[in-house]
Amino acid sequence: MFAADGASRALGIDILEHGEGTATLRMTVTPAMVDGHEIAHGGCLFLLADTAFACACNSHGPVTVAAGADIDFVASAYEGDVLVATARECTRFGRSGICDVSVLRGDEVIAEFRGRSRSVRSTTTKESR
Repeated sequence: MFAADGASRALGIDILEHGEGTATLRMTVTPAMVDGHEIAHGGCLFLLADTAFACACNSHGPVTVAAGADIDFVASAYEGDVLVATARECTRFGRSGICDVSVLRGDEVIAEFRGRSRSVRSTTTKESR
C-alpha cells in the first residue's frame, strides 16, 4: 500500500518500522511544506500522521480506510525539522478500529492524532475498486 502512495512519497516520507498494528514514519520539513507564518503547514503534518495511521491499520490484511480522524497541534515545526510519527492501534472491533499517532521532533510532541478506521474489503485489485 505505501509503495503506491504518491502523496506520501512526494513529501519524502520514509517507513522506519512497521509491524502488526504499529508503524513509525519519518519526514523532514522542506521549504515547500512551510506556510506564510514560516512554520510547517498543518496539512503536511496531518498527512504524515494519517500515513502512519494507514500503515498501522492496514497491517492486518483487509483493505482499511479512514472513517474519520482528528489532530491536535501541540507545537510548531519548522523547515529542516525531522519529524517522526509513531502509530499504535488501540483497538479493533468488527470491521472498525481506533489508532493513535504521536508526531515528535526529537523528544518534543508536535501533534497528537486519533484515527478511526473501517475495513472495506479483503484485497486491493483493479476489479474490486
